[in-house]
Amino acid sequence: MVDSQKMGNEEVSDLIALFLDTRKKTLELCRPLKRDDYMVQATPDTSPPKWHLGHTTWFFETFILEPFAKGYQRYDSNFAYLFNSYYETVGRFLPKPMRSTISRPSLENVLEYRESVNSSVIELLESINGKILDEVKSRAMLGINHEQQHQELLLMDVKMNYSVSPYNPAYTSGPHSSLKEAVELEWIKFDESVERIGYGDSGFCFDNEMPQHSEIVPAFRIANRAVTNGEYIDFILDGGYERPELWLSDGWSERIRNRWEAPLYWEREGEYFYYFTLSGRREVNPGEPVVHVSYYEADAYARWARCRLPTEAQWEHAMKNSKLEHQGNFLESNEFHPYVQDGSKSAISGPGGVWEWTSSSYSPYPGYRPLSGSLGEYNGKFMANQVVLRGSSCVTPEGHSRSTYRNFYHYNDRWQFSGIRLIRD
Repeated sequence: MVDSQKMGNEEVSDLIALFLDTRKKTLELCRPLKRDDYMVQATPDTSPPKWHLGHTTWFFETFILEPFAKGYQRYDSNFAYLFNSYYETVGRFLPKPMRSTISRPSLENVLEYRESVNSSVIELLESINGKILDEVKSRAMLGINHEQQHQELLLMDVKMNYSVSPYNPAYTSGPHSSLKEAVELEWIKFDESVERIGYGDSGFCFDNEMPQHSEIVPAFRIANRAVTNGEYIDFILDGGYERPELWLSDGWSERIRNRWEAPLYWEREGEYFYYFTLSGRREVNPGEPVVHVSYYEADAYARWARCRLPTEAQWEHAMKNSKLEHQGNFLESNEFHPYVQDGSKSAISGPGGVWEWTSSSYSPYPGYRPLSGSLGEYNGKFMANQVVLRGSSCVTPEGHSRSTYRNFYHYNDRWQFSGIRLIRD
């Protein structure tokens, strides 16, 4: 007979271990930073590293400790204003473009805050049981996955912050692949079918991945890998950024307004292209997946190539029902940059490397229900004017990647590690 109490204790122990590992990983990612780096916010879309450290801690304090830890007193009442991101029903918050003004609390104080909340979360998990424990465990898993999202955001923001410096600072020396040529492009065929789309297992997922539902998926052929830098350079050299017939109207206006001539972080010197990476500035490797392109650029490239971007249902169907190769370029690889996708041309390169734009707008699945209370603001209220990206990137924690994951960004966003995979009819 299974000892349910023992099994429950093991689950709590495993959860605490995952919680501590996640919290530790965030601090490890901050280790290469200089003290001044913690306060830099290069654009209104980015956030200073110190804010990420405080916000992820505020999340555990606000949604776990305050409602469930008896007699808990907030570490500092001002932190609710400084480190709330966008939860209107929780209270007022500092506007995002002003996060670099948080000179107080000090970095040391924020790190002490993290330690204090860590101890309180562990104490709570070890002291409760029953239905309350189930709810706390559920929220702890959400908090862990939320922090994993911010690990990726932290590196996205550091890259943007470093890129504006004329010193071209390097976050890491980083190992680099010597490969220059990707696997030959091949098209993998899928017949029309009715597929179950969305998350249907018993583990963790975000509310926007549910409910699982049936969709008719038209026949298509999907590329075995992402578009490479070399292929994208062909688009540039063929006048791709100068031909309005390839672009959506809003995309063309965005290109003109922002003077886009290549992906974000690229520079052209004569016949050579260079890009800024987290290991500094270097010459573009033609075999690597192109990264840091907006939806508008991805769509224009697809038109130029006489292809299309997949719907998110087509993308998910392909990943669930294919032989996958070339997986593993996640955060833990310490590459922090997509590397050349090689291997068998008859297999599909799996998640890791770059997020892949789909043609699907970010909207609720049929029967979608957001989480109750303030946590319902996590995903649902953003389901307008954004596009779904699928997969994961070279700065996504490996345990955070799954075939049903729905990332989302605005049409013109480029600072995320976003790339392109094409389909044909």
